[in-house]
Amino acid sequence: MNIILMTIFGFILDLILGDPYSWPHPVKLIGKFIDHLDRKIESNEYPEKVQFQLGICLWITVVGVTGLVTGLIMYLAHFNYWVYMIIGTYLAYTTLSVKGLAFEGRKIIKSLKKEDIKTARHQLSMIVGRTTDDLDEEEISKATIETIAENTSDGVIAPLFYLLIGGPVLAMIYKAVNTLDSMVGYKNKRFKNIGEASAKIDDVFNFIPARLTWVLMTFTTFVMRLNFKEAWQVGKRDHNKHRSPNSAYPESVVAGALDLQLGGPHVYFGDVVDKPYIGNDSGKTATVADIRKTIQILYVTACITLVVFCAIRLIFV
Repeated sequence: MNIILMTIFGFILDLILGDPYSWPHPVKLIGKFIDHLDRKIESNEYPEKVQFQLGICLWITVVGVTGLVTGLIMYLAHFNYWVYMIIGTYLAYTTLSVKGLAFEGRKIIKSLKKEDIKTARHQLSMIVGRTTDDLDEEEISKATIETIAENTSDGVIAPLFYLLIGGPVLAMIYKAVNTLDSMVGYKNKRFKNIGEASAKIDDVFNFIPARLTWVLMTFTTFVMRLNFKEAWQVGKRDHNKHRSPNSAYPESVVAGALDLQLGGPHVYFGDVVDKPYIGNDSGKTATVADIRKTIQILYVTACITLVVFCAIRLIFV
């Protein structure tokens, strides 16, 4: 029952507070730790095989330290029930990104409505790995929709999944795995070898959550009276149209529900990556209204997921 309460209160905190930039945040610390180790390793100076081995060591170190520190904090907090619950709730809150995702999306909406493309490009660059310098208004809208959809799985469904299985410790381990992938899991020259292990292990951790996201998001489109039949069919057809075995699940649901075509070639660090298209080529232009609907799908999916996962834990644990 403690884990359920931590998760619920952490979820409520996230809806209220989001991720204030100035607040201390465990995931930010994990990111700084990864960056520090990566700079120390200087893997590009080694042969490819050694780079891959160093990448495994990087993964073990980051995930191991994250799990040990979080586990130690929770263990030491056991001396008092309320301290234990407060710390556990705070850690649970920091693994979730519902309001944070919505906040970033709304900033871009505001800039696009002002026709401030330059600011919108910069804001988008803060939440995506691709190059945004030459994107027009529709491309910015599509990229925003894609990242909100994809992170509905990575930033909400997956953390809730691991929170309700193993509490804050397992959820924080997941965040370490996911942060490693987002920082070193690129397939470019710089990270191809050192990040290979991080990218593949992240795929494993997100395998079940991504598929649950497909089902839960499709149900959400039904609740919201969107085109849920198309959301399901496009999800079923296009879920593998991505270099990641997981990312296309949420993206394809949103593409179907909003009658958009997402994906396609993107530029990463100066290199063009030829990604498949997701969704039907209806000719519809992505707009700020579609970003708003994607944010609504995010919120409703998050709430439905919390209820479903808590109910399953109550029944079976």
